[in-house]
Amino acid sequence: MLTIVKAGTEDFEERFAATESRAAIDAERVRNEVRVMLDNIFTRRTAAVNIIALERDNAPPREIPRAELDAAVSACDPVLLGDLRRAARNIEDYQKHLLPESGRWWTPDGGSAGVLIRPVERAGLYVPGGTSAYPSTVLMTAIPARVAGVREILLCTPPGEHLKPEVLAAASIAGVDRVFAIGGVPAIASMALGLGIVPRCDVVAGPGNAYVTEAKRQLYGFCGIESTAGPSDILVLCDGSANPAWAAADLLGQAEHGARSRAVLVTADESFARGVCSELEAQIQSLPRRGEAEASLRDYGTAVVVSCREEALTVVNRIAPEHLEIMADDAESWLDGIRNAGAVFLGPYSPEPLGDYWAGPSHVLPTEGHARFFSPVSAETFLRRASLLSYGKDAFLPIADGIARLARSEGLEAHAKSAEIRGDMG
Repeated sequence: MLTIVKAGTEDFEERFAATESRAAIDAERVRNEVRVMLDNIFTRRTAAVNIIALERDNAPPREIPRAELDAAVSACDPVLLGDLRRAARNIEDYQKHLLPESGRWWTPDGGSAGVLIRPVERAGLYVPGGTSAYPSTVLMTAIPARVAGVREILLCTPPGEHLKPEVLAAASIAGVDRVFAIGGVPAIASMALGLGIVPRCDVVAGPGNAYVTEAKRQLYGFCGIESTAGPSDILVLCDGSANPAWAAADLLGQAEHGARSRAVLVTADESFARGVCSELEAQIQSLPRRGEAEASLRDYGTAVVVSCREEALTVVNRIAPEHLEIMADDAESWLDGIRNAGAVFLGPYSPEPLGDYWAGPSHVLPTEGHARFFSPVSAETFLRRASLLSYGKDAFLPIADGIARLARSEGLEAHAKSAEIRGDMG
């Protein structure tokens, strides 16, 4: 079920190009449709949001009252509720370890320089609906924002049948301040611009479909975003110690997300790759989302056979996977060579779902190779840095002439005089 290619060959290049272009399918159409919707929203503001929401979701935007959130907690399966709460504790603990120290100072030239770190005032989170409910995504976005110290956390999620009680229960557990039943482009635009009942947010974060992603891309600048997410992907790197059944199960875990998901196996043993293919054939039969998984593996599933560790690392870093599993006896020894990955799972007992649901790092990760320049959602996503400078007279006057010369070299006379005047009058 995987197309088997050897690294460095023409077949590999063709397969790599095909999988890289999967997110571009229908991209121009989506881009234009979102642009039309946003042009309408910019012109007609809240009225346009309400009309588009009615057309797409058969419901106007509404805020979900606190009583409805509390009722969702009461209605939630007690065992599932306990799992959500335990996962929430793990996420909070992990995110606290990521908080940087604020107010640090250094002493260049006898003065003081430092950094001031503060959370954004308001964060807007998006949790998709569709065929599944994603309470885990609520936890994975809201808890990092809360740990960062964001003053107000909003959440938008599609209304109607997509609005699952587990999602509302997770919002209550995570400490979300306000929840709005509104989906898609209207939700992103409302949070980015502050429209209707939804106040303007400084950062908008969370996954969604192609329309949500395109709206975030086009509205970036009106608000901050964490990344532009595309179809999910996984790369499973295996040595001779790996279990082919486990590797197949983990590849299917991403393939079932949708037909454009990408599952990649990297191994030095072609016979192992064929064993994984056999396991995929067997395991896929019982999947409820078999159709999506089969399409994903047929169009984008790839087994890359490498000749050595260096070649394997080259493949990994070029693909820059959202999820990277290293199923090897010496998994940690590979880390020095890993440059590009959204999340790394070491060893056979650290499968990707451990990160999706339980351990603490957010599962909102850079996709489409964007791990080359984006990072996972974390508490740091909701923090902003301001530089600090504090120089006294004795520290500043000896360097004033140097500052003035640099300013004049750029043709900025007022800058130069701003430095010199303190010497002249000091």
